[in-house]
Amino acid sequence: MAPLDGLRVIDLTRVVAGPFCTMMLGDMGAEVLKIEEPAHGDDSRAWAPFIQGSGSFFLSLNRSKKSVGLDLKAPEGVDALRRLVETADVLIENFRPGSLAELGFDYTAMSALNPRLIYCSISGYGQTGPAAQLPGYDAVIQGEAGIMDMTGSPEGAPTRVGVAITDYLAGLYAIQGILLALIDRQKSGLGQHVDISLFEAMLSVMRLPLSVLLATGHTPSRVGNDHLNIAPYEPLRAKDGLIIVAVANPGLWGRFCEAIDRPGLRDDPRFKTNTLRVTNREALKEAVEAVFQGLTVQELTERLQAKNVPCGRVRSISEAMAHPQVAARDVVVVQQHPQVGTIETLAPVVRLSRTPAEVRLPPPALGKHTAEVLARLKSRV
Repeated sequence: MAPLDGLRVIDLTRVVAGPFCTMMLGDMGAEVLKIEEPAHGDDSRAWAPFIQGSGSFFLSLNRSKKSVGLDLKAPEGVDALRRLVETADVLIENFRPGSLAELGFDYTAMSALNPRLIYCSISGYGQTGPAAQLPGYDAVIQGEAGIMDMTGSPEGAPTRVGVAITDYLAGLYAIQGILLALIDRQKSGLGQHVDISLFEAMLSVMRLPLSVLLATGHTPSRVGNDHLNIAPYEPLRAKDGLIIVAVANPGLWGRFCEAIDRPGLRDDPRFKTNTLRVTNREALKEAVEAVFQGLTVQELTERLQAKNVPCGRVRSISEAMAHPQVAARDVVVVQQHPQVGTIETLAPVVRLSRTPAEVRLPPPALGKHTAEVLARLKSRV
């Protein structure tokens, strides 16, 4: 039995952060009722590329859920949702703060209806503060939270991280908050409001540049593929591609020099300490790449791994999915979808030895479970 078996989640989210969170809850056994506008559903259903008419991005984030089509502008839709909330353990939403209050589904109203309800809100800037009413989109938050200024080459423009990192971070924090609230409910018998901000989620991983700011008073900016405080800790060019190395302490530096047969580098006065290597990083990179140019990535990987030096090939996404760990660890889940056929999605990352995730439901067609769920509501009357 999965650990969240018996938990009912009302999912009023769409696109990325919320659906990522609710998919993880569903994978761990919760019954997730994805409430969708009946005509169009989640925005990502319409995002290309498509697989047999289904948006591939929607498929990647919405397994382990049931789709319930409800028109919340109609009295019968509002009534159905209220009755579902009465039976729920968790409600999660990512509307702009205040929007659900207009429909009567804000935290105050829902907690009065169901005091045990855990109500999780995901928004751009949180439920309070001067920016609370601003829309929250990953690209904007990346700019606002400083990560774009930390990403890219020093000579170039600030660069957005190539995936919606703020959304995924917020989804992870949301599930953490929900699980913490569930633990508290076991003791108190009461639910509570979980307030998740994309802006704060992004700031939370900016601790290294913040530590530099606090220590020096200077605002750090992008250093390309270099590391602010460590060298060598970057991709370097070999004969046939890029290999990334992470030489993060004195012991690793000594083993790195042994692995590439350059003990002289270890004793070079320019490179004897990490601080000196950071100061002289350009000279260090030139010296190391002069050695690497004569070796393939595979040859270097074998040498460095033999000395326990962290390293890896810089891979494309297709090459990453071909990594032997993917097959060995069953990183891909294969499901049968009634419209699409065979689909593949990434497996749950959290692996529990005694109560593992159970990925049972494929991503649902719009409104597929409406009749089933509403029939159960009628049976409770």
